[in-house]
Amino acid sequence: MTATPPRPRGHSTAPQPRGHSTAPQPRGHSTPPWQAGTVGSAPPIGAFTTPSRPVDIGAIFPDLRGFATTATRLHPRPGAPGVTDTSVGGPLLWPADEPWPFCHDGGRHYVHRLQTPATVHRSRAILAAARGRDLTAEERDALPGWDFSEPHDLVDQPIPLVPVAQLYRRDIPDFAGPDDCDLLQVLWCPLDHPDEHHNPRVQVHWRRSADVTGPPVVPPEPPVVRNEYLPTVCAVHPDQVVEYPPQELLPDSLAERITAWDDDQAEPLYEYDLSLSPGWKAGGFACGSVSDIWEWHCAECGTPMRLLLAAASAEWGDGRSWRPPQDPADADCYVTGVCIGRGWDLNILHCPASFDHPIRAVGA
Repeated sequence: MTATPPRPRGHSTAPQPRGHSTAPQPRGHSTPPWQAGTVGSAPPIGAFTTPSRPVDIGAIFPDLRGFATTATRLHPRPGAPGVTDTSVGGPLLWPADEPWPFCHDGGRHYVHRLQTPATVHRSRAILAAARGRDLTAEERDALPGWDFSEPHDLVDQPIPLVPVAQLYRRDIPDFAGPDDCDLLQVLWCPLDHPDEHHNPRVQVHWRRSADVTGPPVVPPEPPVVRNEYLPTVCAVHPDQVVEYPPQELLPDSLAERITAWDDDQAEPLYEYDLSLSPGWKAGGFACGSVSDIWEWHCAECGTPMRLLLAAASAEWGDGRSWRPPQDPADADCYVTGVCIGRGWDLNILHCPASFDHPIRAVGA
């Protein structure tokens, strides 16, 4: 079974299990952005971990425990996944008899600086090779200038969507999808869409992997992309953690007590260290840092929407306590090459009442 935009197919199976206040049991992994664009072997799933939380916030505020849920951090890191693997930016298990999706918005795209995929990959490889040293003159000359752009009229043709994520139910404890589907595929148009708040336009498919037979499909390559919307091919290392809601979703009295607790100490802080996990993740609570994402309701039935997938600009930010201990001390938090807005997340939301209802993608 597949879902075509904007109406993913299926039905709801309560994809947000409620948790308790014990510290998350860590599993995960990280590689800095200077390796973006490289392809190599990746450690096995579960080889890297999320550290336990600095404090057990549920023990300090027992009434918070009833609001807990779980999320699966993906920990994408550059690698060489195949079509039968869970991945970010990797190859998709795509039916040979199903047309690859294209965007036909043409001149309705917002365009500024356009690059070919080859230019993006070459630039990332140059920066990876120069890690820890100054660029050579030859390397600087090979990088596009800050104001370089391919001709803007190259968008006046159908633009193939690019793979963003492929999640197999077997790998993702917080997988959300129809009961008879075991595969979620997320793609987007790698250009800005003004009607999507200048974000990429997202398309979602749920499938039964056993139904997809035949040789692997090689997708068409877009003539141009926005650099930040072309994910580096990454293996993932799923890691289920416990999350607590942002304070805006808590009863006023509880939120006020947490604020007072925060005010009495420098760190850890609830917002950065103890509530929402950062980075690419399936399920859990959506970040609402720059938009009232918690107010998004299904356009079909009015049900409050839930997070299906967060496509993040960074794997950790102000809350460095989320950085896997297996990362080098100087590891950067930008891993996939994706940047939404000014470093936000693109939260892909689904309706818990029915997977037939339209998805939403909200930058926050």
